[in-house]
Amino acid sequence: MHAMLMTAVGGPEVLQPGEIPEPRIEHPNQVKVRLHAAGLNPVDTKLRARGLFFADALPAILGLDGAGEVVETGGAVTRFRPGDRVWFCNGGLGREPGCYAQYTLVDEDVAQPLPEGIDYPQAAAAPLVLITAWEALYDRACMEPDKTVLIHGAAGGVGHVAVQLAKLAGCRVLANVSDEAKAGFVRDLGADEVIRYRDQDLAGAVTELTGGRGADIVLDCVGPRVFRASIPLTAHYGDLVTLLDPGPDTEWKEARNRNLRIGFELMLTPLLQDLPGARAHQGDILRRCGEHLAQGSLRIEVSRTYPLVEAAQAHRDLEAGHTLGKRVLRID
Repeated sequence: MHAMLMTAVGGPEVLQPGEIPEPRIEHPNQVKVRLHAAGLNPVDTKLRARGLFFADALPAILGLDGAGEVVETGGAVTRFRPGDRVWFCNGGLGREPGCYAQYTLVDEDVAQPLPEGIDYPQAAAAPLVLITAWEALYDRACMEPDKTVLIHGAAGGVGHVAVQLAKLAGCRVLANVSDEAKAGFVRDLGADEVIRYRDQDLAGAVTELTGGRGADIVLDCVGPRVFRASIPLTAHYGDLVTLLDPGPDTEWKEARNRNLRIGFELMLTPLLQDLPGARAHQGDILRRCGEHLAQGSLRIEVSRTYPLVEAAQAHRDLEAGHTLGKRVLRID
């Protein structure tokens, strides 16, 4: 089968096309999927540049997000049959092969039926960001109706999903973005207020928009500098959740004085630690989000697609930053 192989640790050029044998079902609860699209995520570029999570994994197939058609099922599979369309987040970290390929294997508990009306590129763009945003807001921050939610990086992959999930939960959303194009994008997604950090004072804007209270929930999709700046912008007894390492220089005194609940969201934990219960929970998140997608109350923005053989260029573009929505590989 065709695949894009990570042949070494390094720049995008280490992604090379190759021909490898098709995977064979090894466990009775696995399904074999003919992939039609694979999502691109920042973690893919980090693994390529810094190394995989597991030793002696090269050459490797990256890509956690996939969507395609079931072509074969293990003897114990009851939920799927050949011809079913599925989507999932699986592999791509160095232990199991990922989705930059024509075929892959996935446990039936992890895969979910693809919602009606959703095409393969949309589906492949969605799993990691949907799970991340859902876990960050619901599992870490215990999101409830009528909360004020501040989302940094609101036009990006996780951010643009978080805006929609917060609105679906009945929250007031403050979206922090870089420019007017992204401001228009997040307004269209339902953001109640938009802050353009390049043109506005972030702290002043949040203070004014919250009457000096700060946001009940703050989601940092950007990094340490934004996380540290968010501590005084979070309401007393509020929740501050980050997708990244806050760094060793974080001063925690103000967070303690405010009695903040700090949350760390890494949706890769169940894959890295092989936690079946947590993986099943993530599958359930996809199922629930799929219902919203089918109803049109949730959408995934795919800003660009690439043929599989252009994976290296896709990585270059992703690393250039300031992505609106998601990018996807087409596997024809």
